[in-house]
Amino acid sequence: MNKTSITLSECAKTWPDGTRALQPFDLRVSGGEILALLGPSGCGKTTLLRMICGLERSDAGGKIYYGEEDVTQLPPEQRGAGVVFQNYALFPNMSVVDNVAYGLRVRGQAADSRKRRAMDMLALVRMTEFAGRNVTQLSGGQRQRVALARALAIEPRVLLLDEPLTALDAKLREHLRVELAQMLHELGVTTVIVTHDQEEAMMLGDRIAVMSAGCIEQIGTAEALYRQPATDFVGEFLGTLCHVRAALEDGLLAPGVGELAFRPHHAVLLAPQPRALQVRVLARFFLGGSVRYELALPDEQRFSAVTPADSVHQAGDRVSVRLVQS
Repeated sequence: MNKTSITLSECAKTWPDGTRALQPFDLRVSGGEILALLGPSGCGKTTLLRMICGLERSDAGGKIYYGEEDVTQLPPEQRGAGVVFQNYALFPNMSVVDNVAYGLRVRGQAADSRKRRAMDMLALVRMTEFAGRNVTQLSGGQRQRVALARALAIEPRVLLLDEPLTALDAKLREHLRVELAQMLHELGVTTVIVTHDQEEAMMLGDRIAVMSAGCIEQIGTAEALYRQPATDFVGEFLGTLCHVRAALEDGLLAPGVGELAFRPHHAVLLAPQPRALQVRVLARFFLGGSVRYELALPDEQRFSAVTPADSVHQAGDRVSVRLVQS
């Protein structure tokens, strides 16, 4: 596979009624990189993906490049993008192999060569034995693999995935995340994947672009965004972010004025300490590998803590809380 970069310059999207779907932005995806677009429904991530593949046009002045080529005015079929939609968009009247070969047939490739290519792609996604079946006979996970094989069959310059695992049940989705991550890295094709699932974004993306209300809030690696979120929105979207008004003395929550923000697993519960706030344990939830606590400060501010599974504090206990970085 080639490694074509994607560059968007001064792009924005305004709907005919004047609603701004995407605020003006610049974005670059390096050749071979996997970028995850992460955000809640309606934030503009799918619109951005559709703009990259040519199904939506940027407002006047926006430019889109594949590598050094300006593709802004090219229709989708001339851009060379492989796309996997949320519903997979497979043809129910075709066999698996014919679905995978469809894009090659449209491009006029000879029957023998397109079948060889389709079978190669089915082997890649471990679906060779299903080649002759009708797609209506496949499970959701199998259809997802066929859709991916079809997108790859055309040797795309870039690969675009729109919530490709959303239609699957939770257990299968978790399993296929791992497989998809390994496959994408082995292929090395430049990929943009849309998701609202933070764990999916963190597993699949070399970098993550967190989006909100038509804006890109922050771009970076999963670890960088988690440890150093630029905004509260980013911090809260990539896991729980606790906020309390208190002071910090020798790492302990203490009486005083200040705004503290921390992750639940940064809170360590201790026996009551001198000069520290006396925190009340409201509830304890054993989660197997950890324990989640709901806690209240003396002024009734509430927050969560996640501790190792052997933590013994119970609802009703009074504790002190030390904040640690990890």
